[in-house]
Amino acid sequence: MEKKEISTVLTRAVVSEFLGTLLLVFFAVGSAVLAGEYIGTFGIALAFGFTMVALAYALGPISGCHLNPAVTLGMLLARRIGVRTAAEYWIAQVVGAIVGSALLFLVARQIPGLQTHASFGTNGWGDRSAVHLNLGGAFVAEMVMTFLLVYVWLSVTHKVAVIGFNGLAIGLALATVHLIGIPLDGTSVNPARSIGPALFAGGAAITQLWLFIVAPLIGAAIAAVVHPITHPPHEPVLVADDAVPHESTGETD
Repeated sequence: MEKKEISTVLTRAVVSEFLGTLLLVFFAVGSAVLAGEYIGTFGIALAFGFTMVALAYALGPISGCHLNPAVTLGMLLARRIGVRTAAEYWIAQVVGAIVGSALLFLVARQIPGLQTHASFGTNGWGDRSAVHLNLGGAFVAEMVMTFLLVYVWLSVTHKVAVIGFNGLAIGLALATVHLIGIPLDGTSVNPARSIGPALFAGGAAITQLWLFIVAPLIGAAIAAVVHPITHPPHEPVLVADDAVPHESTGETD
């Protein structure tokens, strides 16, 4: 592939990460900001999952549809993308999240009485948690939830592209972590998704932001380390039944 063609492909991928993250924030975070009292935790979780599934089918073949610095870190540590590509993805994701948050903020400001200061779909612990989860609990929860998301991502993709039914598994994983995490800390598992809204919410959303950057990245790094243990590279994929001793089923060779 010529340098010009490579540059064009990378440009499309970076634009896809920007656009996808913008749309994820606007629609998924927007479901919490604009419609949370009507659709509840379950509805918000579905909004995140459905939006990711739709975007995975639209953008997955182009960029892999990471839309999340933690996922990109997992891909980088798994040696599926290079450092330069990862850096470009991170920039696109954060900028996309900020622009998506700006558009969401513009809409939210048109709704009389809607509270945005220190809230605006942001993440938090202590008094900002529905169950008053403490800092340590929030840190562990974010690590484990991000681990699940990135582990699934690495498991259902062969390199970078998200194709076929891969997007469905990723969307289900994202919806699942939101079902569990929304009452705990609002669910981040995505530093870009946390950074964008926090910049417009201000207050405690900013002072607590560090956790929702650090913990997801650690969870992603752990997933990248664990994944090759259960899915060794260059090894044939085994059917689960073939790995079970015949004695357990009463069968003989």
